[in-house]
Amino acid sequence: MTMARVEAFRAGVQVAGVHDLAEAQLILGAGATALGFPLRLPEPREDLTEDEAAAVIAACSPVPRVLITYQGDPEAVAAFADALGVDWVQLHGAVTVVQVEALRRLRPALGLLKALVVAGSDPAPVLAEAEAFAPLVDAFITDTFDQRTGQRGATGRTHPWAVSRAVVEARLAPVILAGGLDPTNVAEAIAAVRPWAVDAHTGLEGPDGRKTAPRVEAFCRNAAEAFRRHPPAR
Repeated sequence: MTMARVEAFRAGVQVAGVHDLAEAQLILGAGATALGFPLRLPEPREDLTEDEAAAVIAACSPVPRVLITYQGDPEAVAAFADALGVDWVQLHGAVTVVQVEALRRLRPALGLLKALVVAGSDPAPVLAEAEAFAPLVDAFITDTFDQRTGQRGATGRTHPWAVSRAVVEARLAPVILAGGLDPTNVAEAIAAVRPWAVDAHTGLEGPDGRKTAPRVEAFCRNAAEAFRRHPPAR
């Protein structure tokens, strides 16, 4: 874990699900500090093609650009990250410690975010997973498991914030909070969890599935004010 590397996320906002360069510029202009690109998903619902993503990623340096992947094979993840030109990978699928160890060896300069997908109110299994992966990753991102669909993240649903707060209090690695966040609840979430940063996706979208300027601006503004009142606990 490299604290200097993850400092770029501190008290910031990651917005996932970028559709094109215009939307990326809207997001960054509103105050977001990192961009997430979910690609090669379990179900084909990508927001843009891989070639389009690479072009947006190249145009948006130097902010953290994050590949959100459900892949586990370290060689495949490393090659995909190289092809896209990202500096961070968010491991959102069911990966093993051995796979993450191998990825870290293959790409020591690549920032690694490990998703902790919260399925209930008991923090014990989430903490156990965090303890296993903490030596290998730069930060965790806590997200929501949808019991109805089996979807891991991008559900538009919150999870029990006490679970994320337990991970923060364990001080294993910085924690980015995701899962159902929008302009109306982000301040309350930051006060409850004291995360390193926050992440939003579907909560910033209009009926057409694209981010809207009023939602992104309100989210970033409310998050910034909440972080001033409740700085990251770690």
